[in-house]
Amino acid sequence: MTTLRVIVDQILAPVPGGIGRYAEELTRALIVTAPRDCIVEGIVSASTEPEYETLAARLPGLAHLYKSPLARRELSLAWQHGFTVLPGKGMVHATSMLAPLYRHDRLNGAGNQTAITIHDVVPWTNPETLTSRGVSWHKAMAARAYKYADAVVVPTHAVAGQLAEIIDFGDRVRVIGGAVSSHLALPSDAEARAIELELPPRYLLAVGTLEPRKGLEPLIRALARPETADLPLLIVGPEGWGDVNVASIAASAGLADGRVRTVGYLSDANLAVALSRATAFVFPSIAEGFGLPVLEAMSLGTPVIHSDVPALIEVAADAGIVVEREDAAGYPERLAAAIGSVASDPALAERLRFQGIDRSHAFSWRTSAEKVWQLHADL
Repeated sequence: MTTLRVIVDQILAPVPGGIGRYAEELTRALIVTAPRDCIVEGIVSASTEPEYETLAARLPGLAHLYKSPLARRELSLAWQHGFTVLPGKGMVHATSMLAPLYRHDRLNGAGNQTAITIHDVVPWTNPETLTSRGVSWHKAMAARAYKYADAVVVPTHAVAGQLAEIIDFGDRVRVIGGAVSSHLALPSDAEARAIELELPPRYLLAVGTLEPRKGLEPLIRALARPETADLPLLIVGPEGWGDVNVASIAASAGLADGRVRTVGYLSDANLAVALSRATAFVFPSIAEGFGLPVLEAMSLGTPVIHSDVPALIEVAADAGIVVEREDAAGYPERLAAAIGSVASDPALAERLRFQGIDRSHAFSWRTSAEKVWQLHADL
């Protein structure tokens, strides 16, 4: 029996984020697509019994869950310095850079292999958007991966190219993207949920934290321009970042009170409702590795406006409106023009709707999982 052990720790992180969703969806698909005589096990840091039960429920078919005696922070530090390895040998697939990387015999122990995932190169290109400890940890783990990882998974060819300029992993790099969550679907009580969320008849939707990398500040400032037709903006995510908050940015842009509203974190069902009813989904990010929210919006037929980050252009293809990031001072104006074109042109919005739905179908977690199995088979 061949065992693939997957690091699923990010699923239980206080703020799972995109990597948590990635880890859950990919692991579930790996279980479903496991070849004959292959099983999938999970690896997680020390957690509570209810959290272990949550993992078991969210990953049906998981053969076993290895529970580290170390808590999340201690485990990440231990693996950063190479102090801890897993019991036994075999295949390990890390859904992030959190991985037990150590020297092993690749020639005489072909079954002992470790693949890690690098989702983006933000720690190198935009370190100011992370904590100093986070930047140091990512760079240290990348250095260990260069020495000991058998394969490195990246979500797009854009990230592969950027990574090669920072650390050249050579032919160890494989491009394996994500897909729309299997849970992101319109519920039967969509109308009631829309009323509960207080969704206006027409609005813009964005997701993310008000940090420089996400580009939400220039988007908020874009609303001050006449092209946006007084459309309100709803932001899925936390209220602020550091000492900056949405209300203060909106006020400084001269926007009326309530024009921009944060709705916090939404369940998959509520997110599907909010996305499906938006006039447009705007993703003005300055740096991304994949941009899953773009595909999520497209899958629900919502017109998408996004920045010209190479990874976003690769994922969206021609199914969204691209806005250039260069000349930061003019970015809000260009975003406003794009928003105005969608809001005022029903034919354009309808074309983007169908192109987006079609593009979202080009990605599937089953395909991603099959590529991961093939990757480990090749090793």
